[in-house]
Amino acid sequence: MTAEPLPPLSGAELLQRFQALDKFLVAHQALWKPRPFTHQTLSWESQHAELAAWLRSRTLEQAEASHNQPTELDSAPAPFPELALQADRLSQIGDLPQQPSADLPPRFSVDVPGRKWQQIRAFGDSLGFTQAPQHWLDWCAGKGHLGRVLAHGGQKLTCLEYDPALVASGAELSSRLGIKAQHIEQDVLAEGAATQLHAEHSPVALHACGDLHVRLMHLASAAGCRQLAIAPCCYNRVAAADYQPLSTAAKGSPLRLSLDDLALPMSETVTAGNRVRQQRDQSMAWRLAFDLLQRELRGVDAYLPTPSLPPAWLKKPFSDYCHDLAGLKDLPAPGTQDWQRLEATGWQRLAEVRNLELLRGLFRRPLELWLVLDRALYLQEQGFEVRLGQFCAPHLTPRNLLLLAERA
Repeated sequence: MTAEPLPPLSGAELLQRFQALDKFLVAHQALWKPRPFTHQTLSWESQHAELAAWLRSRTLEQAEASHNQPTELDSAPAPFPELALQADRLSQIGDLPQQPSADLPPRFSVDVPGRKWQQIRAFGDSLGFTQAPQHWLDWCAGKGHLGRVLAHGGQKLTCLEYDPALVASGAELSSRLGIKAQHIEQDVLAEGAATQLHAEHSPVALHACGDLHVRLMHLASAAGCRQLAIAPCCYNRVAAADYQPLSTAAKGSPLRLSLDDLALPMSETVTAGNRVRQQRDQSMAWRLAFDLLQRELRGVDAYLPTPSLPPAWLKKPFSDYCHDLAGLKDLPAPGTQDWQRLEATGWQRLAEVRNLELLRGLFRRPLELWLVLDRALYLQEQGFEVRLGQFCAPHLTPRNLLLLAERA
């Protein structure tokens, strides 16, 4: 007998789930806040020595295989399986019902990468508003691909975008496809953005980062918009030094989130190609090896942040990489080292870090859901009826949560 599909969350369920997640995240923050990449030993390891030893003994390949489904790693010692069960239960959320839209001419998808096109179609098919929107507003629109898909039935369309090149390109595409659209160059974080939103607009935002989608929620609420649809993204892309709660419930929570904490939900990845994965792994292994070296050079047993480096740095010999990075950070010259051994230690540390990250990974989706529910509860407080559900499968994008808000 197949289980009934889960419904999206709505009404009083939003606060109930938020409170359950809040309790879980607060109780276990000592397990998910410290980052294995920056700490050689984690504070929880002495309390859970068997789990720490088991994770540290695993290979990089094993870590990679478990990365996107840490809750399915049921062979791990306690307390991992129990935490995995709780995390999985608290993260359960249904799909939003979809109403497949009419087929679009193939020319609509020209210039849109395949996965992005599938996300756009799934997002559009999930917008089950009670009243049909009359005027779509595509927020942080890029070239306006999403807006054109929504407005192809003849509704009005306004696209707001910061980059003038994308505005020009979008206007040309709309004209070519016969879509009547206004493409407006607008920094949505600037004061003048408020004048672009009106009550008749139905704003949509697919993966607008951090402050950008929060700004839309504030302005759409103030403008009296009847409908709003947001798939949030990049919760750490904010100007503030730490998380600024939106809803009454989140403001009352003891949970305090740093930018590092806010980056946790974004650490889930869609499978990358071999070359990209190898480059990423080499970069991290070399950084971890350099971390050991810099502690020695400085005589300070603490992590030292290093800047993002161009891919060309990975083509240097490892010894040159370390010498040049030490110079960049104004550290003493490394002198003679066993470079082969140091590099091998970096790769070993990478395997340990990736496996230790699996414990943090259990809290990735619960934290993301906590953040999106904070947004849902804020919109409820502004007079919207809110539904929260998934609009596509995680393999299309791990950022697959969609907030649908509508005023009665």
